Amino acid sequence: MPRRSKTHHPGEKHSVRMKAYLLIQKKIASGELRAGTLISELALSRELGSSRTPIREAAGQLLAEGLLELSPGGGIVVTRLTRQSIIELYELREALEVFAVGRAAQNPMQAADRERLESLIEETQVLLEELKTSGQWELDAAQMRRFTVSDLGFHALLLRLAANTRISKVIADTRLMILIFGIQRSGHRRDELERIYRHHREILEAVLEQDAKRARRLLAEHIQASAQERLAEFDHWERESSLANLDLANSLSLED
Repeated sequence: MPRRSKTHHPGEKHSVRMKAYLLIQKKIASGELRAGTLISELALSRELGSSRTPIREAAGQLLAEGLLELSPGGGIVVTRLTRQSIIELYELREALEVFAVGRAAQNPMQAADRERLESLIEETQVLLEELKTSGQWELDAAQMRRFTVSDLGFHALLLRLAANTRISKVIADTRLMILIFGIQRSGHRRDELERIYRHHREILEAVLEQDAKRARRLLAEHIQASAQERLAEFDHWERESSLANLDLANSLSLED
């Protein structure tokens, strides 16, 4: 009896490509794939248990979205953000999120959504108390992961209340690109956490009061403050890298 060739349903092929897309995204978000890291189709296809085709298609989509970029050597690497790209990403966040929070503030909030937002805000307060109790001035890696989850959750739920899935998708991708640089940073300091807690609390109050104008103003100030912190970190990181390269060059010249 002749052997039947295996056929793939179009939906199955799409599902594998989406799994590949989400796998690469997850590795970038977790820091496993850092800025400048070369994407290995072979390694990812083995991990996914698929051919290289869905990996190549997912990488092409992420390339178009800006999370990946072409390297001078011809491969595909995780995007390395410049100072200007950080500015542009935060400008995009501000434009879309400020619009969305204004929309969210136009309607009464469901009790379940309010409780969830309250719990996400309180996680920041819990982290602050942990710092004070331990005497530490900044979050460690595990605490920073907890903060990131609660912070993303707070902003994502506000966006969901605006009922615009396209805006939510663009902002989620934008925040992931910012996170690529953020992976290199140390944990939030106490003063940063206190500011974020205060901002989140005030934004929620404005939305609950259905004060769209105040909610938009507060969220704009919140995003602008975050942008200034990220830029200050980027400038510091650039200076440190330049000094390290200078020290290396000096040591090599002395050896010669």
